[in-house]
Amino acid sequence: MDLPKIGTFLKELRKEKGLTQEQLAETLNVSRRTVSRWETGSNLPDLDLLVEMADLYQVELRELLDGERKNRQMNEEMKETILQVAEYSAEEKQRAARTVRIFFILGIAALTVNAAMNLMDLNDGFWISFLKGATFALALIAMIFGILYTSGALMKIQAFKIRLLNKARRNRK
Repeated sequence: MDLPKIGTFLKELRKEKGLTQEQLAETLNVSRRTVSRWETGSNLPDLDLLVEMADLYQVELRELLDGERKNRQMNEEMKETILQVAEYSAEEKQRAARTVRIFFILGIAALTVNAAMNLMDLNDGFWISFLKGATFALALIAMIFGILYTSGALMKIQAFKIRLLNKARRNRK
């Protein structure tokens, strides 16, 4: 932390507000000498006073601690970037939710068909037994894939597969 830089910045902010050291000291309930020490960079105000000063000077606490104002354009660009990232993240979450719904709907449908077949008194021939086993397996597979997808394991498996394929391609060259 650059105390002299912060002190100079505090002095600039005080002067912008048209306050003397005595007036600021009175407002913050400290001595004029304490304000002088802050402005010369001898020491730093306590955190509670920094928060109060940030409110008084209408700057962010980070700006006080950095000893300079942040560029408004940079702040706007940062906000825009953050909004874009948030929007992308929301779209990804929606896509993930749709995929998980598909896995679980498929599993529920397969279990429903399996349960219906078990409730009916059908002759357990080859095809009936095959369908019972297939619907149960489909339900189980859909649920396992749903769990793998939501836990992120499916993405890790896919990334590992891509790394292996890339490594194999490099080795062929």
